[in-house]
Amino acid sequence: MTVTFEDNFKHKGLRNALIKELKIKGITSPTVLEAINKVPRHLFLESAFLNHAYEDKAFPIGDGQTISQPYTVALQTSLLDVKKGDKVLEIGTGSGYQSCVLLELDVELHSIETVKPLLDRTLKLLDTLNRSESLRLSKKYVANFYYGDGTLGLPHIAPFDKIIVTAGAPVVPESLVSQLKVGGILVIPVGDSKSQEMLKITKISNKEIKKEILGKCAFVPLIGKEGW
Repeated sequence: MTVTFEDNFKHKGLRNALIKELKIKGITSPTVLEAINKVPRHLFLESAFLNHAYEDKAFPIGDGQTISQPYTVALQTSLLDVKKGDKVLEIGTGSGYQSCVLLELDVELHSIETVKPLLDRTLKLLDTLNRSESLRLSKKYVANFYYGDGTLGLPHIAPFDKIIVTAGAPVVPESLVSQLKVGGILVIPVGDSKSQEMLKITKISNKEIKKEILGKCAFVPLIGKEGW
């Protein structure tokens, strides 16, 4: 991946414009908008897409995966209703962009990726970003990253306050629901391999959940034992 390790006035101006666009599209959480405004999205894209980094679009990141459009990142993060110190499980590390938005919200992040080459590239990128002397990042992007089947979660680390899934599932994985704390929230796109509905699932008790359907979306397939 070719990365320009610079976050200049132009980039910050483009992020400000993006924030205005996200507000128009209905994102209202001040903390989520602030987090997105702090993460330099252009650093997570191939050089061919740098001039389009702050457009509200998804872009390929290799290995059949994509970096979600900023609106989707903002929506999923808003639906999680993250509180400082929450233990959050992220299914699908991807480029690391969503991870960094969550880290800006001061969570304890555990992130799983099933594509090993992609995870390796992302970890290398985050390490380079954290070490870069030419950047003045808001904070170090340090989390707990794992290679494995995200549909099975991390039972040895559960329970989690919040779980976010960044790939489309055919059904809601029971393993993830079981690893959610009572009162916790799971945000996941569910549908077929081409289009899904965004679901917000709140765990009312160990035997009861509340499901809310929050519009259409399109993600790459969630691969795993309880996915595709």
